[in-house]
Amino acid sequence: MEYTINSIAKLAGISTRSLRYYDEIDLLKPKRISSNKYRIYSQKEVDRLQQILFYKELDIGLLEIKAIIDVKDFDCQKAMEDHLVSLKKKRRKIETLIINVEKTILSLKGDKEMSNEEKFAGFKKKIVKENDEKYGEEIRMKYGDNTIEESNKKLMEMTEKQFNNVEELGQELNRTLKEAVNTGDPASELAQEVCNLHKEWLTFYWPKGTYSKEAHLSLAQMYCEDDRFKEYYEKIVPNGAEFLKDALKIYCEK
Repeated sequence: MEYTINSIAKLAGISTRSLRYYDEIDLLKPKRISSNKYRIYSQKEVDRLQQILFYKELDIGLLEIKAIIDVKDFDCQKAMEDHLVSLKKKRRKIETLIINVEKTILSLKGDKEMSNEEKFAGFKKKIVKENDEKYGEEIRMKYGDNTIEESNKKLMEMTEKQFNNVEELGQELNRTLKEAVNTGDPASELAQEVCNLHKEWLTFYWPKGTYSKEAHLSLAQMYCEDDRFKEYYEKIVPNGAEFLKDALKIYCEK
């Protein structure tokens, strides 16, 4: 049996954009291209996609997945057994999260007292979940699953005081960006202070040792290219994303 890109996307529960990206990086090539330029997949590609999605569930980056399943003596049965062990570990983590949510519901009903620490942990989990649903696919493609999971872990380990500090820093960043855009000069001292604040804000979330000028600029470029990120900065100040990108080009050249 053969599948079009739309049918295999529906079967696997992923987007056609992901499948096109997998093709671009040689992770999952279609069996053939039809006369009308459609990607066509066979059962062999379906089986390979299953392996890819299993490894993604284990928070392994796409390039690392490719290296694993492209090994000449790749053992599918052994891989499935390893997947099972890892998924059972993940199930235990999910069960812990379910217990936390149940406690929250009971607390809201007045049936159980919930500590501030428990409430704050649930709040952070909600942020992680919402961010992953809104931006997860794009940023995971760009930075890899491991980086994103490390970033989420860093957020989850923040104390309430640390979280409040980063929230205040974000508000200061937005206020300063608005003032800097109104000057119209991305090279100004105020604009460069925006870049400093933005870097400081990022380091609260990015895993230790992962910051680089290249990654910072790449993120600013994504702010301009992705309508959802662009909309966020446009709400702060018109042309906010473009101005930040231009200011960061100057900042990173220093």
